[in-house]
Amino acid sequence: MPDTLTEILLNLRLEGVEYGRCVLHGPWAISFPAQRSARFHFVSGGACWLRTPSTDWLRLNPGDAVLLPRGSAHVLASAPEVPPVDIDTMNRRKVADNLYLVRDEREETAKPDVMFCGALRFNLDPLHPLVAMMPQVMRAGELAQRDPAVPALLDAMEREVALDRIGACGILARLADVLAASIIRAWVECACSDASGWIAAVRCPSIGKVLAAIHAEPERDWPVHELAALMGASRSRFAEAFTTTVGETPARYVTKLKMFQARRWIAQEGMRVATAAERLGYDSEASFSRAFKRIIGHPPSAARAEHRAARTALLTPG
Repeated sequence: MPDTLTEILLNLRLEGVEYGRCVLHGPWAISFPAQRSARFHFVSGGACWLRTPSTDWLRLNPGDAVLLPRGSAHVLASAPEVPPVDIDTMNRRKVADNLYLVRDEREETAKPDVMFCGALRFNLDPLHPLVAMMPQVMRAGELAQRDPAVPALLDAMEREVALDRIGACGILARLADVLAASIIRAWVECACSDASGWIAAVRCPSIGKVLAAIHAEPERDWPVHELAALMGASRSRFAEAFTTTVGETPARYVTKLKMFQARRWIAQEGMRVATAAERLGYDSEASFSRAFKRIIGHPPSAARAEHRAARTALLTPG
């Protein structure tokens, strides 16, 4: 039987938002602003350097892939000393609905640096405990020994780029989705070998089944006595064990998951705030909005604005 963490991971989904193939002659440097979607980069030709505000320069070689699960701001460069330009200011040619091509106009005899970049959306909120625990930068090569699928996917992506056949970008997009999920799985397996914090909680036989039930139905009302019954303990003993293991009270944890679900409904699916409040069992839109702002840090109206901005960008010709 799968353990609790496996059951939660089975519900993890990654959906590509957009992908780009970048063909650049050095010197070059591109800055990527912070975003809610994860970022993915695969270096298929040449080499480059990556840096985030909190990490040193990391050299990426041909065949390397990195995932930034929380979409942290970062810079890719042919050399660390090159001044970066924002990715949104670069000339991008649309190839398909969610595919673009970035190519500089310089005529160079040297081979260019070629990368395949993607923005991927989790069905988990960036504040979700699993996502929050992930390192800022996850490098596929460092996890390859834990998952034989990782090097096989890297090889497949490298061959697809090298052959440059019809439909290559579409196939690369699907491979990128699978590779990103494989990187996360390999990281979870590594992290669980020295489990602590939230992963330790879901591994705990008694607390784990409670967390699995909450994650399976985040929109449901979960009174403490029902959760205690799942654990097979009294309310007081359950509340104490849950708070000690997870680091917050059961009520706070349930509310957080509800708000994560609400933000996904509102920001990604365009659900009305009143509808989200009703589905989550709130008596009024005002009480829901207060809880949303307390957990997420901004009111639901900001999530609605995010959805409207995404729709406008989708409908604007590229």
